[in-house]
Amino acid sequence: MSRIICLGRAFEKQRQTREFEPTHVGCHVFGETHPVDFEPGCVHSKSVNYDISHLLNRWEFQPGEPMVRRFKGKDGMTKIQLRIDLGLLQMNAVGRPDGQRPRGCESLLEYHQAALVRYVQDQDGTDTGFKLDAEACAALQLEAIQYHHRYLCLFQLEDYEGVLRDTQRNFRVFDLVERYAENDDLVWIFEQFRPQLFMMRTRAKAAQVLASGDFAGAIVLINAGIEELRAFYREQEQFELEQDSDEIASLEAWLEDIQAHQPLSRREKLEMALKDAIQREDYEKAARFRDALRKLKPTSK
Repeated sequence: MSRIICLGRAFEKQRQTREFEPTHVGCHVFGETHPVDFEPGCVHSKSVNYDISHLLNRWEFQPGEPMVRRFKGKDGMTKIQLRIDLGLLQMNAVGRPDGQRPRGCESLLEYHQAALVRYVQDQDGTDTGFKLDAEACAALQLEAIQYHHRYLCLFQLEDYEGVLRDTQRNFRVFDLVERYAENDDLVWIFEQFRPQLFMMRTRAKAAQVLASGDFAGAIVLINAGIEELRAFYREQEQFELEQDSDEIASLEAWLEDIQAHQPLSRREKLEMALKDAIQREDYEKAARFRDALRKLKPTSK
């Protein structure tokens, strides 16, 4: 059985096997049950107030609106908070979002990359036989979700460099799993989310150049991103997914909006003025606009 499991199924399994006790809330992950709440009478609950209602009441949730803020924490680290309907998520702005250093490394990605280097050195320069099992892939997946939450927040904060950093980082995770996972089922668990990474990377790149007023550059990048998505689906022979892709639809809608609001070039303004002058039968002005168009260089804006 796959070690990558759904929390809902895990709780159902606990209920059926009578492992779940009403006084002990547990989280079932990778075959272990970890307590995430205190039992009645626990001494810790008497001295500490764990209620965060006062924080949530000062930051009311607004359905349909992205609610993200960035601030300096008591530890001196920059933090990001995302308000959700049931509370909030907090993460570090750099490094692993939860602030942990698994096995002494910045993240599990770095740990497995270092393990691969050591393996290749021990095997006289070959990576044959190096594998990531289901448990390693599950841990990498959970870690990647942390970075996913963060780059979505960073996009709302218009920190596009941060979005590119975190999406590129998750691309490296996907590439590592694609090459070394012990079976194709594990690979697809990651690959099915690659289009979302493509879309967010494209959005960040295009938003950067759009912020400087470069509408044409943004349009080029968005079109390239759409083609990148189509190429991925075709390479995977997922033609139906290509037709129904939310990521492609999102980029195409954004492209149409940008094109609709793109400022006119000098040539386009003169062409519109010429057409208007002709319709009004103001041939003197029409002649001036026509002369101005002739003087423009072929590539002139």
